[in-house]
Amino acid sequence: MILTRLVCISLENGVLNWPVVYFLLAFVSLAFSISVTLHAVLHKRDVRSVIGWVGLAWFTPVLGSLAYLVLGINRIHRKASTLKIRESWNKYPDAELNSHDLEQVEIVRKDFPNIAGLAAAGHHLSKLQLKPGNSVEPLVDGDEAYPAMLEAIGAATSSVALLSYIFDCDRVGVMFEEALVAAQQRGVEVRVLVDDVGSKYSKPNMVRRLRAAGLKTTGFLPAQLPRLPKYANMRNHRKILVVDGQVGFTGGTNIREGHCLEMAPDFPVQCLHFILRGPVVRQLSRVFAIDWAFATGEELSGDTWFPKIDRVGEVWARGIEHGPDEQFERLTDLIAAALASAQQRVRIVTPYFLPHSSLIQSLNAAALRNVEVEIYIPAHNNITLVQWACTAQLWQNLEKGCRVFTTPDPFDHTKVMIVDDIWSLIGSTNWDPRSLRLNFEFNVECYSPDFAMKLNQIIDGKAETASEITLADVNARRLPIRLRDGLARLASPYL
Repeated sequence: MILTRLVCISLENGVLNWPVVYFLLAFVSLAFSISVTLHAVLHKRDVRSVIGWVGLAWFTPVLGSLAYLVLGINRIHRKASTLKIRESWNKYPDAELNSHDLEQVEIVRKDFPNIAGLAAAGHHLSKLQLKPGNSVEPLVDGDEAYPAMLEAIGAATSSVALLSYIFDCDRVGVMFEEALVAAQQRGVEVRVLVDDVGSKYSKPNMVRRLRAAGLKTTGFLPAQLPRLPKYANMRNHRKILVVDGQVGFTGGTNIREGHCLEMAPDFPVQCLHFILRGPVVRQLSRVFAIDWAFATGEELSGDTWFPKIDRVGEVWARGIEHGPDEQFERLTDLIAAALASAQQRVRIVTPYFLPHSSLIQSLNAAALRNVEVEIYIPAHNNITLVQWACTAQLWQNLEKGCRVFTTPDPFDHTKVMIVDDIWSLIGSTNWDPRSLRLNFEFNVECYSPDFAMKLNQIIDGKAETASEITLADVNARRLPIRLRDGLARLASPYL
């Protein structure tokens, strides 16, 4: 009532009463700033985040509050979607551990208690059981990943579930479109989910094109008004393909010809993707079903999407989903647990290395315990601001004994972590605030020396051409460069 009265007074006789207008604007700005302060204090976990948002709201009147409204509030809650389709996951209960499984568990508990503790951490964080009997194979670049994925789609008999952050309308995208359409024409149930922002990386928009072809396709969290203020900063960065509920693919490879080096794209990108078989594939299907139900309201259930899955290998594996909803900071906690459990060596390959302070400290703590910590990043990042910000904070790890290596072009989009040549983490997550705090991501933790050896061989190949960055190199930058990089680092929470 008071606000309405003030508006009427400000327009009395059709003439603006400027003192009243100024008072009205000040009142609105004060109300916004107080609201932001109260919400941030009550809901933000990180003290620096609270201080930053409150400061922005008070020192940038109205605009700061609007920025908080768009970027600072998490409105995504998806427990309902999870509960609706839970029966589909449980139709075929998990097989009990056999004598061979129990022997393996006992060996790990006795000889590798640190790894047993890490497995317990994964269970507490994900609430999912570690699945024995899986096969996980790396696929190098789109040159290996795309043929395997297209072959699986071509052999599908019941269902295809495809989730990708980017699905470009280019030579690779058209191949996938044709394979998906052909599968549906054979009577296969096909669902395609693409992040709405990722779908706009090329024209024409592939979501609309797939819909026009008759495929059930939707964009995740449409990034346009009126939903833009709510969800603009929360993207689905997962890459999941499940065929017939039996064969799964995940990793860091989007659907775009840049990942296919044999096509000689304008901007070639190295990456790793993975083909999975065995009980863990159900966890990929589970994540897709939750995302699909959230985006469309359709519940995927029954043997078409969740069939019985037999064991096919020796890898123990578990899916780890995380995002800005109920799984907030789940992966950060798991990585910290992995670093704390490391006894011998940690190897990390990531395209974007902007860890927040807690992970920097975890890396340093491992190095100080004489654990060999190796970090591989691209020599030339595809986002210049990220490269500057990354360089600005490398000293924090280098001075404690971590080793950092840069890999030459093509740009390396690989996302892998290995601990003690036993535990591996693969998936879609980068070591940056956007992946670890804002995006919906999916990763798989694998317990297998043989699989870790395969990944180590791939990293060894990168190491042969990599160049090491030393603390002296970082300190030798000229002052203007150091200032530029330092300023870029201030934007790291939003990169």
